[in-house]
Amino acid sequence: MRITALAGGVGGARFVRGLRHHLDTTPGLEDTEVTVVANTGDDITLFGLRVSPDVDTLLYTLGGGIDEAQGWGRADESHRVQSELAAYGAQPQWFALGDRDFGTHVVRSQWLGQGLSLSEVTARLAARWGLPEQRITLLPMTDTPVETHVVVDEGDGERAIHFQEWWVRHQASVPARRFVVAGLDRAAAAPGVLDAIRQADVVLLPPSNPVVSIGIVLGVPGVRDALRGTTAPVVGVSPLISGRPVRGHADACLEAIGVPATAAAVGGLYEDFLDAWLVDPADAGTTLARARVEVFDGPLLMSDVDATARIAAHALRLASSVTA
Repeated sequence: MRITALAGGVGGARFVRGLRHHLDTTPGLEDTEVTVVANTGDDITLFGLRVSPDVDTLLYTLGGGIDEAQGWGRADESHRVQSELAAYGAQPQWFALGDRDFGTHVVRSQWLGQGLSLSEVTARLAARWGLPEQRITLLPMTDTPVETHVVVDEGDGERAIHFQEWWVRHQASVPARRFVVAGLDRAAAAPGVLDAIRQADVVLLPPSNPVVSIGIVLGVPGVRDALRGTTAPVVGVSPLISGRPVRGHADACLEAIGVPATAAAVGGLYEDFLDAWLVDPADAGTTLARARVEVFDGPLLMSDVDATARIAAHALRLASSVTA
């Protein structure tokens, strides 16, 4: 079986880890190949280094190096390098890069500077973290540099700030007027992305942010068409429970694009290609015009690997049922 997942950072990474655990502990599914198409709209240049937050969260989570409490960054991290940069007055200081994390960004920037594509760089990083041995292929959504910016107005007129500044520094507390994705209009899907969708047996949408994670991936030319055209069932997992995001600020992002923070409204963003939508029991009344809606048999919370594996297993059963 070939599974393709479109993923953002923490939610996507934890879901794929649970999915892999389910596959590896289920007889007959151990050899399933999983391809993850990662959002790179969060990418940013800091201290002269190219940082890919969602890609790195996937690498560290799937490779066993993540800080579990945070859900991002390296475990057993220190911050001596950034402290030294602060002593020099280097900015910005609102985005905390750990010393081990710096190593990833240095080598990514070095390889990109040598002319490697982001896909080639990501493959090298994935090999360091043992993803191929887990039968996981990690692909960036595009090799074209793409950055999401947020248009805000703090009372002195509109201005655009990088998504990471809005998300990390302001904690999405400043209302977003709109999102602008620089570079997306000239982007092309990275090698292997469209084939991974077209040739999959199942396509999964983990509970990632529908606007600035999954939504950005869907904005890459050709991706949405590939999802509409694939013969694979497309199953999504709701990132909301009773209108509240399980993690992060998806509700603030939805408000910015004029979409209600409900499981039904988020499912509606995908309904031109979605076959089934898995929701929490609190959202049992959810209906969609086209896609089948199924209620999970417990809280839709990825509280640990076993709980996440149960969610992933349910999503796969749902995929089988909509093609039966």
